Amino acid sequence: MSQFVPFIAPENGGSGGQLSAPPTPEEPVPLTRRQAAIACLGGLCLGMAPMAQAQTAPRGLSINISLEPDSLDPTMAPAASIGEVVHYNVLEGLTKIEENGAVTALLAESWAQDPDGKACTFRLRKDVVFHDGAPFDASAVKFSFERAMAPGSTNKLRKALFDNIARIDTPDPRTVILVLHRPDAHLLFRLGEAGAVVLHPDSAAQAASWPVGTGPYRLEQWVRGKHIALVKADSYRQRARVRIAQVSFRFINDPVAQAAAVQAGEIDLFFNFATHNVRRFQGDSRYQVLIGSSGGKGMLAFNHRRKPLDDVRVRRAITHAIDREAFIRDVLEGRGKAIGSHFAPTDAGYVHLAGMYPYDPERARALLKEAGVSTPLELRLTLPPTPYARAGGPAVAAGLARVGIVLKIEQVEWAQWLSGAFKGQFDLTLINHVEPLDYLIYTDPQYYFGYDSQPFRDLVARHAASSHARERQMLFVDIQRHLAIDAVNAWVFTAQIGTVARKGLRGVWMNYPIFAHDIGAMWWE
Repeated sequence: MSQFVPFIAPENGGSGGQLSAPPTPEEPVPLTRRQAAIACLGGLCLGMAPMAQAQTAPRGLSINISLEPDSLDPTMAPAASIGEVVHYNVLEGLTKIEENGAVTALLAESWAQDPDGKACTFRLRKDVVFHDGAPFDASAVKFSFERAMAPGSTNKLRKALFDNIARIDTPDPRTVILVLHRPDAHLLFRLGEAGAVVLHPDSAAQAASWPVGTGPYRLEQWVRGKHIALVKADSYRQRARVRIAQVSFRFINDPVAQAAAVQAGEIDLFFNFATHNVRRFQGDSRYQVLIGSSGGKGMLAFNHRRKPLDDVRVRRAITHAIDREAFIRDVLEGRGKAIGSHFAPTDAGYVHLAGMYPYDPERARALLKEAGVSTPLELRLTLPPTPYARAGGPAVAAGLARVGIVLKIEQVEWAQWLSGAFKGQFDLTLINHVEPLDYLIYTDPQYYFGYDSQPFRDLVARHAASSHARERQMLFVDIQRHLAIDAVNAWVFTAQIGTVARKGLRGVWMNYPIFAHDIGAMWWE
């Protein structure tokens, strides 16, 4: 087997992001912009953008995201909105996932993997400090990863990443060696996800409310229910390349209120804007509209602990009662693709399985009858405060009503969803899972929808143990088919991402392989 060629970061320590930091008066370097790339692992497609002009007076940025995080510690809490605020901005990991899905260096400047794939050696950057001035070194990485590996850890990457780490060696302050139980082709990608960021060892216990990191911004204020404010960190290693001085994340999830805030000029950037409202801004001379791809899996999730949802025939019936194409057309304004398992088209190994359950109300009624279900069957549909859920819930309810299933719609706020549905207190819920390759959630019977299948766990274990690329690819197909055959959830869509940005703002991502917003790579023209 040939020796792995180590990755070496650029000498200037650049982030390698979708947009490099804009040129400064001291560094008049032309820039490239990666746009319109398919957000897939290893994919690459480059486009050219004009060189940014140097800006002498830093300007702030007002951003809207739909959901307020319940914590600011992505290593212990599950909500993707945490990473939207802190990942790459306040907290950093060893590697970075770019807009096109490629992996580049961040806190590690280089790495080399052993020929058998069971150990990876990382060389850390030497010019990194935490926001309080404390040095970043191998001990911080070891602390953070061992915290994520510890019994009782709630890190959402625990199964996918940390359970596979057998040992962490730190022979010197700038070297970290991860020794694995088994080779992992996705190791470098996983290390770039929000769950693998490095926390300050002295303040990790307070990271949920006040994270201290190594990124270009530090937390200044969190007014719950209103906004989170970040300011440029004096301690950042490339401070001169950070052109946005301060950032305010506002939390507006009502589409009408979102539109009003944009029209009033209160918001510079809307991430993941409600797609059915994007069209009105395409003719607004103040804004540009970016439509990109994501790795999200929008689905009607079932609570397997509750009857009759524990019967696969009932779950299949519900899936047949959902008109995916109508949902995408009417709720997402056509900006999405139908899916049939817990993989998105941007995921490596994706197989299109939506055809397994075509829209067929007659078949749905027959399956309910076969399962001995008397209609009308009443179930509760819990909707989080996202536009796709609030608009999509009635569409799903209308389809199920045609086959004799009556849904009582319950609208909840995000904190209520996390403390209720996410804790297993629901019948059905409409939710979009945005993390890439997160199929391992189905190996955990304690996860919120309560799927418990030993054959599925065995299948995933076979995939993890395989060292042959072709076999792993075929097992990926089997994993997706197994979930679809069991109708574990009713997968509906993978949505395109609509982003509305004020003209003159550069460096904005269009595609989202992960939900992160690299503010340090943005600037005003």
